[in-house]
Amino acid sequence: MKSIIGIGNALTDILAVVEDDSLLKKYNLPKGSMNWVDSETASTIWNEIKGKKVQIVPGGSAANTISSASILGMKSAFIGKVGDDELGRLFKEGQQQTGISSILLLGTQSSGRSMVLITPPNAERTFANYMGATLELGPEDLDESFFDGYDILHLEGYLVQNHDLVRRAVEIGKKKGMTISIDLASYNVVESNYEFLHQIVEGYVDIVFANESESRSFTHKAPEDALDSLAEVCKIAVVKVGAEGSFVKSGNLKYKIAPCPAKAVDATGAGDTFAAGFLYGYSCGLPLDVCGKIGSLASSKVVEIIGTKMDSATWDEIRSGIRDIIDQA
Repeated sequence: MKSIIGIGNALTDILAVVEDDSLLKKYNLPKGSMNWVDSETASTIWNEIKGKKVQIVPGGSAANTISSASILGMKSAFIGKVGDDELGRLFKEGQQQTGISSILLLGTQSSGRSMVLITPPNAERTFANYMGATLELGPEDLDESFFDGYDILHLEGYLVQNHDLVRRAVEIGKKKGMTISIDLASYNVVESNYEFLHQIVEGYVDIVFANESESRSFTHKAPEDALDSLAEVCKIAVVKVGAEGSFVKSGNLKYKIAPCPAKAVDATGAGDTFAAGFLYGYSCGLPLDVCGKIGSLASSKVVEIIGTKMDSATWDEIRSGIRDIIDQA
């Protein structure tokens, strides 16, 4: 089985169930919205909610993928930057609990966090996000020795706004003969970094993960045509189309992957978990359609919970499902 190292924003997801809308009103957070907050506001909100019923989980796109890959059995590592504070320590402890070899550098700002306030009566989620130390990760932080012993380098698209960091990462990965994968992350990230992303994908990337809107922004085409265009500039292209499943293409091989049935309550982490399942299958040398089915299975389970932390029973169910997929291949 191949090993994997990821680079991304070391964000701690903090999910807090609150009694009413009073906190939202206090900090001018429109219900159901996503908001960027400054350091002082982030610290104040954190101090108010940490005594409540909270779930604290190491998050961020690449970190979610690496965590799931590690739980599935891959040798895994993650590079990111945190603050010298409680949340930074919690992030590292959370990664270590899932078997990840964390390379967490210390920044001057406090640790990045995504605070999710869950309010009655319909468990609506309101986000207060602070990037903090995550934005301090730079190309000078990437020592080539960090990559030794790993076969796959996985990047999250949210990093591409730091062009020098991404370029340094893929240059090291290419130099060491690694398979490089990237999740395009968000259509607006693609749009605002269009030319740079094309340079990186066409020059360095082997596997591209994109959803419908991201693939459209990258190619200006509908999903299946976007898949064809992506497959012309990378080794393996994956385009996810939500409830309709996904498409995978490599060279002349093209597959339509059916979705797995799920009672979705929260789409957070679905794409990250799909990538983990797919890369796990790829690391085992499985056919691409089987990799896609594993990704579909894993993502179908994470959407059935709030947040991204699945319990051991769910992971056992996923492993059993993977064995069935392989047996039926």
